[in-house]
Amino acid sequence: MSGEFQTSGLSDALVILGAAGIVIPAFARMRISPVIGFILVGVLVGPAGLGSMTARMPWLNYVAISNPHAIEPFAEFGIILLLFAIGLELSFRRLWGMRRLVFGAGAAELLACALLIGVVLHLMGQSWTGATGLGLALALSSTALVIPLVGTQSPVGRMAFAMLLFEDLALVPIIFALGALAPHGQSEGLAGLAGTLVVGSAIIIAMLLLGRFLLPRLFAQAARTKSPELFLAASLLVVIVASLATTAVGLSPIMGALIAGVLIAETEYHTEVEAITAPFRGLALGIFLITVGMGIDLRTIIANWAAILAAVLAVLIAKAVVTTGLLRLTGVRPSVAAETGVLMASPSETTLIVLGTAASAQLISAETAGFWEIVTAIGLTVTPLLAKLGQVAARRVEVRGTEALSELPTDSEPPDAVIIGFGRVGRLVADMLTVHGRRYVAVESDIDTVIACRRDGYPVRFGDISRPGLIDRLGLDRIGALVLTMDDPVLVRRLTRSVRAKWPALAIVARARDADNAAELYRAGVTDAVPETLESSLQLSEAALVELGVAMGPVIASIHEKRAELRDEIMALGESEREPPLRRRKLSESN
Repeated sequence: MSGEFQTSGLSDALVILGAAGIVIPAFARMRISPVIGFILVGVLVGPAGLGSMTARMPWLNYVAISNPHAIEPFAEFGIILLLFAIGLELSFRRLWGMRRLVFGAGAAELLACALLIGVVLHLMGQSWTGATGLGLALALSSTALVIPLVGTQSPVGRMAFAMLLFEDLALVPIIFALGALAPHGQSEGLAGLAGTLVVGSAIIIAMLLLGRFLLPRLFAQAARTKSPELFLAASLLVVIVASLATTAVGLSPIMGALIAGVLIAETEYHTEVEAITAPFRGLALGIFLITVGMGIDLRTIIANWAAILAAVLAVLIAKAVVTTGLLRLTGVRPSVAAETGVLMASPSETTLIVLGTAASAQLISAETAGFWEIVTAIGLTVTPLLAKLGQVAARRVEVRGTEALSELPTDSEPPDAVIIGFGRVGRLVADMLTVHGRRYVAVESDIDTVIACRRDGYPVRFGDISRPGLIDRLGLDRIGALVLTMDDPVLVRRLTRSVRAKWPALAIVARARDADNAAELYRAGVTDAVPETLESSLQLSEAALVELGVAMGPVIASIHEKRAELRDEIMALGESEREPPLRRRKLSESN
């Protein structure tokens, strides 16, 4: 035994924990998605990487995964926990409200992508049954990768989740349909599908009824023990039992996990369950990504790089175009449609399942299945890059469709003020100006903020104020005040100097982080600088004095007196020779 290395699960655990504890933080520091990190670890330690050299160098067994199939159950458990976590964010009311998205946009996206890909493959020589299987397989998108990237609360996340949910629901019918297309398998496939749907529906109804009655009592007993271990055990028990129940009747285990999550979401324990299962979910999902990387053979890719690259690009482009077009037809905003379409372009982990089913049903050859498995693995690897590309595409679409920042029209009444920066501070300033009947125009460099604020009715224009020459196009010679709310001291100071040099009489009110920053802004030429730290202290003092029974009038007077005292000290610190007038010029007097 001394001359032969015996592998064990400990070496696999070493690789997995090493990836999670060393490699992934390094990728995070380089601002590279951990998803890519886990997949690259799988490529490195898998059978096509270091695993292929263990016969010559047995010591590599310590840093290579000796049996890739041994960790597949843990990878599947990661996907199950992910769907369980998604269920925790949902509710029956929200699912009911999404029914049109799920069975409308979701069904249309899956069928349209499958049809386009299948027709192209059939025209290239694939049999129509094989083309159908490949089209359905490649039309699927990855729930395990897409949802962690965008969540389920944003507009893109909601659209993506609706389509992914339909794909998860359609997985079992797809598998049975491919079985029906197999030689001499039509009657058995259709009968099996009908039976599974009937029994599966009964199991799901039973889970819903029993879950609503039993789960609150189960978690109440676990909570009374005040034992985190018992609470965790109860959570995992619910997930595993629900997954086994749906698996036993031929449905996907992730369907059971999703139902379990939705049931717990209806209880008061869902927040604790989500927090206590999060570490297991992240690690198990990492194992899944490592198994994806193991399916990538670099030697095969290099030998057939042209065909593989063409196939990957064709699938990504076809799915992105179809999904974006369908979403636009349903009235989805162009930026959301573009980002969702690009994000949903990659294949899915369930694509591998459907490819295996198609090969077992003799619809495609083993070589064809192997080729598309490599395409799928590469598609999964580039999913984080597609998310970034989708964001870029959304920004360009919105910038093209959004009103560009231009000079304020000279033939209309100019605004009283221009607000630069429209985050929480800028929006509050705008609200107060509106309360007092003052007109304003806001400029914001974040296109997502511009879109959201315009939807709420704010007059916000898109523009990067740091761009040379842009400040000259705002018509500052015809307004009463310039309000700088950006949380960027360097940019605020530079902009103040530039504006003061060109418009000496313009009132400039700027946000400052603290007294030192305010002193710098006074030196740069602001009319008034408002330190966040001092204002919050004054407001706390006012609230405390009022609560202690001091009359409101004396409190307000003392606060104003203290504010003036602090402003004088800050101006002295900034060596300012110009004090803001005690009675500022009214905005209306500047017009």
